[in-house]
Amino acid sequence: MRGHESSVFSISVHASGRYAITTSSDTAQLWDLDTFQRKRKLNILQSVGIQKVFFLPLSNTILSCFKDNSIFAWECDTLSCKYQLPAPPESSSVLYKVFAVTRDGRILAAGGKSNHLHLWCLEAKQLFRIIQMPTKVRAIRHLEFLPDSFDAGSNQVLGVLSQDGIMRFVNIQTCKLLFEIGSLDEGISSSVISPHGRYIASIMENGSLNIYSVQALTQEINKPPPPLVKVIEDLPKSKLNSGGLKMKVTSGRVQRPAKSRENKIQARILKQDLTGNFENKENEASDGLNKKRLQILLKGYGEYPTKYRMFIWRSLLQLPENHTAFSSLVDKGVHVAFLNLQKKYPIKSRKLLRVLQRTLSALAHWSAIFSDTPYLPLLAFPFVKLFQNNQLICFEVVATLIINWCQHWFEYFPNPPINILSLIENVLAFHDKELLQHFIDHDITSQLYAWPLLETVFSEVLTREEWLKLFDNVFSNHPSFLLMTVVAYNTCSRAPLLNCSLRDDFEYFFHHRNNLDISVVIREVYHLMDTTPTDIHPNDKLDAFVALTKGQYPVFNQYPKFIVDYQTQERERIRNDELDFLRERQMVEDMQAEVDQQRVEDEAWYQKQELLRKAEETRREMLLQEEEKMAQQRQRLASVKRELRAKEMHLQDATRRRFLKLQQDQREMELRRLNDEIERKVHMRDQEIATTAKDLEMRHLELESQKRLYEKNLIRNQEAVAKEMREDSDTYRRKVDLEEHMFHKLIEAGQTQNQKTQKLIEENLAEAEQACLNADWRIQALHKQRCDDLQRNACYQEVAKLLRENRRKETEVLNAMVGEGARKWEEAKEKDFHLKSEKKASALSDASRKWFLEKELDDALEHAEHPYNTVPRCQSGQAASGYVPRTSQLKDSSEVDSSTHISLNQRRVQWDTMEQDLMERVRNLRQRLTAQARNRCRTPHLLAT
Repeated sequence: MRGHESSVFSISVHASGRYAITTSSDTAQLWDLDTFQRKRKLNILQSVGIQKVFFLPLSNTILSCFKDNSIFAWECDTLSCKYQLPAPPESSSVLYKVFAVTRDGRILAAGGKSNHLHLWCLEAKQLFRIIQMPTKVRAIRHLEFLPDSFDAGSNQVLGVLSQDGIMRFVNIQTCKLLFEIGSLDEGISSSVISPHGRYIASIMENGSLNIYSVQALTQEINKPPPPLVKVIEDLPKSKLNSGGLKMKVTSGRVQRPAKSRENKIQARILKQDLTGNFENKENEASDGLNKKRLQILLKGYGEYPTKYRMFIWRSLLQLPENHTAFSSLVDKGVHVAFLNLQKKYPIKSRKLLRVLQRTLSALAHWSAIFSDTPYLPLLAFPFVKLFQNNQLICFEVVATLIINWCQHWFEYFPNPPINILSLIENVLAFHDKELLQHFIDHDITSQLYAWPLLETVFSEVLTREEWLKLFDNVFSNHPSFLLMTVVAYNTCSRAPLLNCSLRDDFEYFFHHRNNLDISVVIREVYHLMDTTPTDIHPNDKLDAFVALTKGQYPVFNQYPKFIVDYQTQERERIRNDELDFLRERQMVEDMQAEVDQQRVEDEAWYQKQELLRKAEETRREMLLQEEEKMAQQRQRLASVKRELRAKEMHLQDATRRRFLKLQQDQREMELRRLNDEIERKVHMRDQEIATTAKDLEMRHLELESQKRLYEKNLIRNQEAVAKEMREDSDTYRRKVDLEEHMFHKLIEAGQTQNQKTQKLIEENLAEAEQACLNADWRIQALHKQRCDDLQRNACYQEVAKLLRENRRKETEVLNAMVGEGARKWEEAKEKDFHLKSEKKASALSDASRKWFLEKELDDALEHAEHPYNTVPRCQSGQAASGYVPRTSQLKDSSEVDSSTHISLNQRRVQWDTMEQDLMERVRNLRQRLTAQARNRCRTPHLLAT
């Protein structure tokens, strides 16, 4: 767990479930379970370790225990130190290891490597008891209090698990060992008690899990012991006088039935001291006790033995123990008259209050008058306190008391029993007239000096032992004994009563304990019983003792029924009104509680909303800070992007420039190559022309020589010269045709290459222009978007206006682009038409040249086929004329030479014209490429601006 350097060995949760404390050997941390955040951390010295830190039950206090035996108490909300427990005495110093706290958080038990237990009172902040465990206990491994549903959290039984694997349960008030679980053979490793204290779960050392029933472990202790005295035989009265009573008496330890070996759960019960106090344990009744013998015993000792008193009472009162009838009365539930008993009689013990409430409810269900009897709780309370562990016996004792010792009490209901009080007053007048006269002089009636004693059955004026001693004698005598006790109490207290003169003094005297010996009072009662005259003696007015019937309880109707019924009706009506009032008040209280709850919830909601608002503000501030950081990061990112975009644009510009330069270099290389090719062609043509001229000159020389030879050998060499000239002419024509064909192909190849180059340049120009337009449109769009982003928060109307203006401008740009595209397409069409025109002109020129060449070729072929057509005609003419002079022949040869020279001059002129046209076209192409390159260089600068 975060914050702990060592393992966590203890976790304590607050009663509200909001906080938790985790403890390790190095530190303790307080956690908020709503947010799972650490609220506070306990820092300690390294030399002082932590034993345990935990919340006290039902409080807002944290208890921290350290290894140096120091114990501190802290306030949970403010974490301020409330107090520190003092150091334990050196005589019983224990190094604390384990701790336990009662459910009400008042007592702290601490133990360790010792057989001593320290009990601390956290209210007084002091050590109030040290319990020494048996010598077998050398170390204490675990402590835990045994809860009880009726002890209001002040647990009295402490479970102590020692090193031998046995868990012993000790009463911390009486320091008595109650019972044990576990054994040396089957020891307990760890143990835990259920919240209601009904079961104990233990993990044994062998790995098994045992579940113990606390009720089964304690029933052997709470069970009353079997009778120790049993009457074997009742002898005749003649033998009673001799005192010969035969009894079989058992003494020693009461034998318990041994448990079966099959039962794995072992529980060892402590040996009970037979001389101990058995006031709260009832003996089973027996019908064999002799009342007169008990009276003799009572007169001799003044009271019954303490450990047999309850058994003797049950025998004297002859209780029937009608379980079924009593269960039917109890099953009717709490009577409505005693629902709010705790308000009128605030009893600290919840168990005692519940038993009193059940007993009074059973009496009210038995007879209706008891629901309206105001003094019934006072009358029944001492018996309820005495018989609280056996409600059946308690109910039957009170019912027997009412039937016998409360005779004629309800005849004047709801007033006090005036007839009974009159009997007491008559007896008092007979035995102590002075005291009665003193009461009369001070207006003190029997309702003040007799009735308080009767309605409380002397429980207010006597101690527990005195009251038990008195009722030993009351239950052993006639019912009139109780009335004589009232007279005896007054006569024995005549000295202080004669000194009283105020009514309040008398009231105080009969409602509080006085310095009076109860034995003297009892002796006085017996004296009054013996000396009172018969005419005023209560014996004649009261019936003898009558026990309760078995099976069903007798009907009790010794009261004015109409009054009780009327009062019952009135009380019922008043009760209904009160219930209505209480219901309405409860509704109002519920509404008020709901309003308070709603107000608390509203306050909590407002506080929560305030916390949420603060948290929201904090989150908003954090978000604003984060947004500022994000904005700064975005600005840095935007600047980086701009730098990268600028670098990218520079790189693209440099790349484009390099590409344009490369293209320009390629075009220049192409132009240089074309120029070189043209120059080479021109040089070749010049060489050919020079060669042709030289050939012609040689031919002319040959012709001259032939002419001279012909002149010399005209007749002899005419045929040889003609043949030679024809062969030369054919060879020359073939050579010229071959040269013309090669030159024509060269021109066509140049034109085709120029056309491809021109087409590629035009396509690149169109793509570049389109890219420029797209870049311009994108730059404009980005610029407008940036403007829109900056002005968006200012006003949306202006943005909408700008958007409309932007759309209009975009429409204009699109229209302009469409127009520019149309213009470009028109220009492309014009250029295409011009190209087609050029192609047509070139085709016409080629056709004319071809036609001219074909014509010349035909003439040459015709001349080659008929080289002597003119000669025969001349010869025929000579033949006709008879003789042709030699000068005419020479003229004909000179004419042939002149015609040949004229044709060569025409071809030279045509080649010069074609050369000039080709140079002009190359010059125009260079200018266009230069202009396009300049336009491309200008466009990036415009985009950058």
